Amino acid sequence: MSWHLDNIYKRNAEFPYTFYIPSKQVIDILSIGDIVKLRFVGETENDDLTGERMWVKITERNGENFKGILTNEAYDLKDLEIGQEVLFKAENICDTEYKDPASSEWDYYFDTKVVVSNDVLNKREFNFMLRDSPNGEHDSGWTILSGYEDDEFVNNPDNLQCVSIGVILNIDNSILKFIDESPMCAYERNDKGDFYRIEDYDWDGYLNG
Repeated sequence: MSWHLDNIYKRNAEFPYTFYIPSKQVIDILSIGDIVKLRFVGETENDDLTGERMWVKITERNGENFKGILTNEAYDLKDLEIGQEVLFKAENICDTEYKDPASSEWDYYFDTKVVVSNDVLNKREFNFMLRDSPNGEHDSGWTILSGYEDDEFVNNPDNLQCVSIGVILNIDNSILKFIDESPMCAYERNDKGDFYRIEDYDWDGYLNG
C-alpha cells in the first residue's frame, strides 16, 4: 500500500492554529451513513507534504474505530478507488458534514488577516508588531516584522504578505494576551523574549513618513 492515513491530532499539534480538527462533540455524534473527510498521505516525501483529503461514508462504528467506503476519486494515489473499503480511527477524521460548535474560534484564526514580512515567514521569528486602523472586514490592522528588515526591504510591497493570523500564532501564541489591543499600538520583544508595549512609539513619523 503506497499511502497511510494522517493522524490529525499530531498534525494539529504541529500547526495548532491552522490545522482544523473536529471537536469531540462532533466526533461523538458520528454514526453509520455519515460522511467524514480523511487525509490520505503518500509514502514519498513530496506526497507527505500535501496528501489528499477525501470523503468516506461510514459503514461501521465501534467506539473510536470506524469502517467506511471511499466516495472520492484519488488524483495521485493510484491504488485508491471509489467504493474501496477503508478502516480508520477518530484520530484520522479531519472534517465532517456537521456544523462544529467550535467553528467560530477556527473562523477567527483563518479569517483574521495580518500583514507580515517575508523575513518573518522565512525565519519563523518575529520581534515587532504594530496595529494601525483596520482596512476592511477581516483586516486586523496588525503588521508583523522580524526586526531584521531595513527600510528598503519594508518599503517594497513584494516583501510583505497578507496571511491568516493563525500562521503567526503557530510561531508564537504569546501575543494572544494583547492581540485585541485597540489600534495605534506597537509592541516589541525584549531581551528575555517577552513582548512589551512601546509607550513612546513615533506615531507622527509612522503616519507621515
